[in-house]
Amino acid sequence: MATMNISLPDKMKDWVEQQVATGRYANASDLVRDALREQQDREESLAELRREIQKGLDSGISSRTPEELREYVRRRADEAMKEHGLADDRTRR
Repeated sequence: MATMNISLPDKMKDWVEQQVATGRYANASDLVRDALREQQDREESLAELRREIQKGLDSGISSRTPEELREYVRRRADEAMKEHGLADDRTRR
């Protein structure tokens, strides 16, 4: 495992030490690794969201009316619920 030294403001250093003192982390390195993993996950999720948004934009404008789209979504939701064995007696708006 590689070693990296970082500098923190006193307030952050104190917070890290408090977190370690709770017992949740064995040491400051564990906390930093956990924080970096969370940041990586957030960035990956955001990148996926951006890709999906771009796919939607690239797909163009739908020719369906809002009512047709609502019915399509309801039908897909009903199918998914049945597929997963969930009740299908939902109230419609």
